[in-house]
Amino acid sequence: MISRRPGRHALAFIFITVLVDMIGLGIIIPVLPQLIVDLTGLTLPQAALWGGALATLYALMQFVCAPIIGNLSDRFGRRPILLFSLAGFALDYLVMGLAPYLWVLFVGRILSGIFGATYTTAGAYIADVSPPEKRGANFGLIGAAFGLGFIIGPVVGGFLGEIDHRLPFFAASALGFANLVYGFIVLPETLREENRRPFKLFNANPFGAMLQMRQFPIVFGLLGAFALFYLGHASLPAVWAYYGPEKFGWSEADVGLSLGAVGVTAAFVQGVLSRKAIPALGAKRAAVAGFSIAALAYFGYALAPNTGVMYIVIVLGALAGIGGPAVQGIMSNQVPANMQGALSGATTSLSSLMTVFGPGLMTYIFYTYSNREAAFYFPGAPFVLAGMLTLFAVYIIARVIGRSEVTA
Repeated sequence: MISRRPGRHALAFIFITVLVDMIGLGIIIPVLPQLIVDLTGLTLPQAALWGGALATLYALMQFVCAPIIGNLSDRFGRRPILLFSLAGFALDYLVMGLAPYLWVLFVGRILSGIFGATYTTAGAYIADVSPPEKRGANFGLIGAAFGLGFIIGPVVGGFLGEIDHRLPFFAASALGFANLVYGFIVLPETLREENRRPFKLFNANPFGAMLQMRQFPIVFGLLGAFALFYLGHASLPAVWAYYGPEKFGWSEADVGLSLGAVGVTAAFVQGVLSRKAIPALGAKRAAVAGFSIAALAYFGYALAPNTGVMYIVIVLGALAGIGGPAVQGIMSNQVPANMQGALSGATTSLSSLMTVFGPGLMTYIFYTYSNREAAFYFPGAPFVLAGMLTLFAVYIIARVIGRSEVTA
């Protein structure tokens, strides 16, 4: 049963939960490449291949486990699943920080993928406490938490990494445990007993979770667009920390600051601008506009001649942040209350499935075109592919919602 009514602070609870978790994720990004180099003795482009393998393993585990977590949250409630996830993340960072060998980093990514249900359950939590007309705007809060996490996490991680490459992992673990304590004390349950449904193994496997969405044609079509978007988006976390040092000679602190800039702009767009832009433009136009800007930003990253231009693209590309919440709002409004967890599980599984292939693909392309022996040296090649995939996603979104009765 619900021990406390969510009240007007429920969105603040989930915002802070995701924010602290994202700080933990972001804090290790600037230092992971150098840690791999230290453990293996490889060059930076070679280390990128192992970084892609780590990201692939994480995504594979999340692909398998996310629908289980989403459906469990539909059965037992959001609060216990969130707390379970936070405990797993904290353990993962501790394991990675202590890693004496490369294979221990892989163990850490397995743990993180298994317990990586925070975003799945957070999406269902948002749906629980939001009226249909406000879901698109409120989903932007999760994006804002991502953005703020990337303001604080990578910047702090970059500077801590200048002291010791392992220090950010221990800081992330401490944040994870603090977040667990915070959630245990203040996070209320939001899923009412009448909206809970039995746990079924068929629905809890990744393909079953996505196939459940076939009964909602608009949702199923938009999932196809998300698939292309997620595949392209894998280029950012997989390649960014290697691309900047390779092309522009960035230090770990430079990587952290650049990601901090991404976070500042994304937080503003998704936390402030999207809450006004989506209702003003309508979900249809906001979705198409946001994903179109994302495609252009990828091309901008690929062709940027210097750090200054990269920052200009970061600022303008942040406007793409209205697209994701708009599409999420459209999909959520097509699904009943007792399937919001299943929807979140399906989207997380889809993201993870694309991330199974994305990081390995993007880091291999980066390695191929950044290797000093490459016939054509072009480190931005992964971003060009990401831009093309996102343009296809725009086409699908326009087709699906253009034929629908969606008006939100």
